[in-house]
Amino acid sequence: MFPYNRRVHGPVYLGEDIRRIERAAGDAEPALMERAGAAAADLAATLAGDKGKDILVLAGPGNNGGDARVVAERLKQRFFRVSVATRRAEIPEKSWGLVVDGLFGIGLARDLTGEHAGLVEYANRQRCPVLALDIPSGLHADTGRVLGCAVRATHTITFIALKPGLLILDGPDYCGEIVVSDLGLPVTELLAPGAWVAQPDLFRNLLRPRPRNFHKGMAGSLAILGGAAGMSGAALLAGRAALKMGAGRVYVGLLDEKVFLDFQNLELMLRHPDDALGQDLDALVVGPGIGDGERAETLVGAALASDLPCVLDADALNAFADEPALLVGREGRDLIITPHPAEAARLLAVHTADVQADRVKAAKMLSSNLNAHVVLKGNGSILVARDGHWFVNTSGNPGMASAGMGDVLAGILGALLAQRYSGESALVLGVHLHGAAADALVQAGTGPVGLTAGEVIEPARALWNAWLAGDEPR
Repeated sequence: MFPYNRRVHGPVYLGEDIRRIERAAGDAEPALMERAGAAAADLAATLAGDKGKDILVLAGPGNNGGDARVVAERLKQRFFRVSVATRRAEIPEKSWGLVVDGLFGIGLARDLTGEHAGLVEYANRQRCPVLALDIPSGLHADTGRVLGCAVRATHTITFIALKPGLLILDGPDYCGEIVVSDLGLPVTELLAPGAWVAQPDLFRNLLRPRPRNFHKGMAGSLAILGGAAGMSGAALLAGRAALKMGAGRVYVGLLDEKVFLDFQNLELMLRHPDDALGQDLDALVVGPGIGDGERAETLVGAALASDLPCVLDADALNAFADEPALLVGREGRDLIITPHPAEAARLLAVHTADVQADRVKAAKMLSSNLNAHVVLKGNGSILVARDGHWFVNTSGNPGMASAGMGDVLAGILGALLAQRYSGESALVLGVHLHGAAADALVQAGTGPVGLTAGEVIEPARALWNAWLAGDEPR
């Protein structure tokens, strides 16, 4: 797990867009191959260090294999001992100081089997650093799916720009540390990016400290609706997160009428849901612990009938999964939905596996179908703004796979909407902050195993204030 301030950032391009950039550059293929090989050889030499170590270069049949052969020649020119192999039988029995994976690149769309699967298995058994060229062989460049098997690299040097598959689903478990080499191309001039890695710097102009002449009304009022019997904790977690993210007033409309006070945060105003809805509000969060049934559907319907910016989470999404058209956001009104893959599958009337097979496509479809800003949760959450721009979030860690994390995220998003951040900025800043707070906990020695949702709230507040003050690296 890499420190938060070392995470990759920049534009993200699908494989077809990378090929468009290559064509637009007008550079001959051999010239690009030479540049890619030279950049990779520089990194390989650094990783190998000692020229007395043996380096194994696995070269495939296509352009990735061509890059690998250039790497091998460049390393030989520096007096490294290099062996090039295209088949398992060509690999000498040695103790390797570095393995370079140049079997397959971004064009791979089929499962690896036979000889190539054997080479992947061999690379994965080595205890030395493994450097993947462009993308680990066997990893789908657009989706992050493992195609049968894949090289587990300790380092990946990717060419021209980041690809989604490096950052989502299985990608982060196979790529190791990522380095981007643009090969000297003016990438964003050749093709304007439609996607970026989520980071606060994208909204730098919005991140300013509050003026001294400020009152709580300027921080907005938020209502959170949910908390059915046995699930009141979900709504309270969302409320606590919203409170500590700076919302001026937070009303928690609980379906469980037995809970009337949050002894941990007395500032939260616990009300009947109808009473909470009747307040002078700036935003709504609907869904944490809301359960199912007619009452839940009524509350979701009432929220959708309002003109307030709104976050729909958890069972609020399930309430109308059979009739997703009823969830469609109104023009001009910010609606954020926060499905995990199974919830997304229900909204799209497909299987969860279909969503996971192409998470970018699924998130885009949800955004288009529901006229909403979407975060499709998971490893490398996909964020799609209503205008079609999309982002990959790289903050966060496995400790976030625990109960209540989604409720805290919903509260963070609701607080930002209440403070009049746009839906897109709230989506990107809130999701990234949520993961960054969990990362800060892990770096401080808490988790990732056993990390709890409530623990994330305090570091989220600290990070948010640091971002507003301009103190945190962006």
